[in-house]
Amino acid sequence: MRVIIGAILLTHGWAKIATYGMAGVSGMMAKQGLEPAMGFALAATFLETVGAICIILGLFTRFFAAALAIELLVALLAVHLKNGFDVGKGGFEYILLLGIVMFAIAIRGGSPYSVDRLIGKEL
Repeated sequence: MRVIIGAILLTHGWAKIATYGMAGVSGMMAKQGLEPAMGFALAATFLETVGAICIILGLFTRFFAAALAIELLVALLAVHLKNGFDVGKGGFEYILLLGIVMFAIAIRGGSPYSVDRLIGKEL
């Protein structure tokens, strides 16, 4: 589950960078009322790329899973909640699922097949 959800978030983060660039992502954040917009854009793209890669590897798993759960909660509240539940209408259904999975991973950790377990330290 950790590898698949990490890959999903990685493609989501990479699409932000490739499609809009940092200025475009920052503009989208500002449009949603998230200020400082560039700070939110940098945090979101960092977590959804570097953080997602770490989730895939199981490196600093708890830290990045918790940070991503918080990011997804902010996205749910700031962007998707007003659109209702239905993901087809821009709602929070999908973001809620991703956030709950990230929260569960943050609690559970990286699993026996993670870099965290290989190095004997879970953050």
